[in-house]
Amino acid sequence: MYQVLLFLHSWGRWFVLGTGLLAVFRAYGGWTGRRPFTKGDNGITAAFSGFMWLQVLIGLGLYFGLSPWGLNAMKQPGAMKDPTARFFGMEHIAVMILAAVLAQVGRIALKKAPSDTIKHKKAFIYLGIALLLVLLMIPWGIWNPQRPLFRF
Repeated sequence: MYQVLLFLHSWGRWFVLGTGLLAVFRAYGGWTGRRPFTKGDNGITAAFSGFMWLQVLIGLGLYFGLSPWGLNAMKQPGAMKDPTARFFGMEHIAVMILAAVLAQVGRIALKKAPSDTIKHKKAFIYLGIALLLVLLMIPWGIWNPQRPLFRF
């Protein structure tokens, strides 16, 4: 089960990144070009938020039960001194949940916006910050532990 969830979580990041980039670029283009907020814009922001929450759910399954780097690692003495344990045990999960919350708040905010331009602006700001947090917390191996980009 661990390998299945790890596989899904690893590949799911590409759906988050793809929909996130598309949503942010569409929002920026709509905001600066003063275009109408379309069903496509709404759909891609919903997809980004949905994939974020799916990733959080899979990640929580890994964190609370299956992964040696989740809650199990945090129970060990000196876990905070180990950069990998600290990253996966605290930093990764906390910031990714924050990113998912920001994406969801952005969806709510854009639905309440009075005009299409403001909808695009709110989507760009909220989803852009969420995407930036995701990019910072994916284990690329640059400033955090490295993991394979594709698991098979």
